[in-house]
Amino acid sequence: MSDEAPHAPHGPLPEGGTARPITRWGTPVMHRPQQKVTAYDDELRALAADMVATMYAADGVGLAACQIGVDLALFVFDCHDKDGERTVGVVCNPVLTLPEGKDRHLEEADEGCLSLPGAFTGCARPDVASVTGTGLDGEPVAFSGNGLLARCLQHETDHTNGTVFGDRIPTKARKKLNKAHEERADEYPLDWPAG
Repeated sequence: MSDEAPHAPHGPLPEGGTARPITRWGTPVMHRPQQKVTAYDDELRALAADMVATMYAADGVGLAACQIGVDLALFVFDCHDKDGERTVGVVCNPVLTLPEGKDRHLEEADEGCLSLPGAFTGCARPDVASVTGTGLDGEPVAFSGNGLLARCLQHETDHTNGTVFGDRIPTKARKKLNKAHEERADEYPLDWPAG
């Protein structure tokens, strides 16, 4: 990420966490809707800090709690939009809003997932997205964006609903994606990126 100060409309990302191993596709927690966040406490803040540390250790732009094996509807992100502006945030219990009708424009771009490391394939998604939810203190938060940021907000909200992006692509593309992941599996041991 660049050294430029990111856009942080709801405050900076929590710091001081420890990177944890990333949970892979196929693990049950990845494929079911996550539990709602109801306790806004030190434990939640510590979890979010670990998620941020894990996201950075893996060179990711977003990470959901289920991706470190925790069944909670929560994600963190540090991602840029198509103009290059970085936005950072934490969203608990996210609700995604996408354009409809004539305002809906799909953008095909390569997408990857830290829970299937080393593999990328094209995935069409709306080119703008908005997410609302709550922050780590239970206060309302809202983020919106275009480009990679729009894709990130959709991808991470999907995780909190038990959807991986492989569920959104044709079977043939998913098979190629899995093959690409298997070919690079040695680069990503099961304790990656914590190891």
